[in-house]
Amino acid sequence: MKTWKKSLATAVVAALAFAVPVVGADASSKSATTTTVAPKGKVAKKIRIGYFANVTHAAALVAVQRKTFEKYFKADKTKVEFTVFNAGPAVIEAMKGGAIDVSYIGPNPAIAGHVSTNGSLLRIIAGATLNGAQLVVKPSINSIADLKGKTIATPQLGNTQDVAIRAYLKKQGLTTTITGGGDVAIAPTENSNTLTLFKSGRLDGAWVPEPWSSRLVLEAGAKVLLDEKEIWKDKRFLTTNVIASQSFLKKFPGSVESFLRAHVETIDFISTKRNEVTVKNLVQAELVAKTGKALADDVINRAWSNIIISEDPLAKVLLESANDAADVGLLKLGAKGVTGIYDLRILNKIRLQQNPKFKKYQTAGLGLS
Repeated sequence: MKTWKKSLATAVVAALAFAVPVVGADASSKSATTTTVAPKGKVAKKIRIGYFANVTHAAALVAVQRKTFEKYFKADKTKVEFTVFNAGPAVIEAMKGGAIDVSYIGPNPAIAGHVSTNGSLLRIIAGATLNGAQLVVKPSINSIADLKGKTIATPQLGNTQDVAIRAYLKKQGLTTTITGGGDVAIAPTENSNTLTLFKSGRLDGAWVPEPWSSRLVLEAGAKVLLDEKEIWKDKRFLTTNVIASQSFLKKFPGSVESFLRAHVETIDFISTKRNEVTVKNLVQAELVAKTGKALADDVINRAWSNIIISEDPLAKVLLESANDAADVGLLKLGAKGVTGIYDLRILNKIRLQQNPKFKKYQTAGLGLS
């Protein structure tokens, strides 16, 4: 029996009973002091929340397992519905169709959704996960220059990792094309197929998020050529944001606040117990519930060590990602670009209520804070 299974029941009970201290994502700037909560805005009768059954959406997985969303929406008498998505573009289409209100999502699909609707569709209301993507390759590949003439997989054309590798290779003097041409052939491939194709020798590498980079290393013998954090300032980059439908945010700011209070509590819970088996067991339990299978112990441990669970939206990083997508021909920014994509007012309100000295998250001129 796997380690996570042995203590799962105990972990779930302990997590549900745990009295979470209200602390910030950065203990040096946020205290456990809680001030009087200001009245909320209007609340909805129902909220529809989206997320992926993936370790990079750990905040959502843990919150669902601990029923944290239900706890906060109970007082509002708001029904909570969850939808599990497989890819960011599907989230955007669901939001365009009015089928989802709030969702965890990667930065580049959020950018594409914002730009494609001239800024009318969504707002980023918080961060969720940082880091956790690597370029892993065959052992015979020892440098970026060695990638010339090779085929490298990404999860999807235009997704966050697809943009990252194209932009990085361009800066290294290597060309790519949307159709798989150029110095390095980029092959957008579903992650599970990437693992199979790499094992069979039909791929030379992949730029993928966790847990797939860990699975390629541990199950297929790949080696890490580059951890994406090494190319970013402060070694931190965006992997998962939280978006809200702009119409839902305007109509029901109280419901968005309840969501964010649950989100913030979960971030703090994970930060407090990050190195304990409890959190990883909760992630594993939700993966089993939604996919029917847990990650191997060595995979979850390696993947967990490579991600940071944080509400920090890293607005400057998002702006650079948007410019990278435009630079490699995957996005037309238009006159407005990504201006207006953020609304961090409620997130900042919550943290300031907990600690009046909290330094507000900024939007780099891309929205409201």
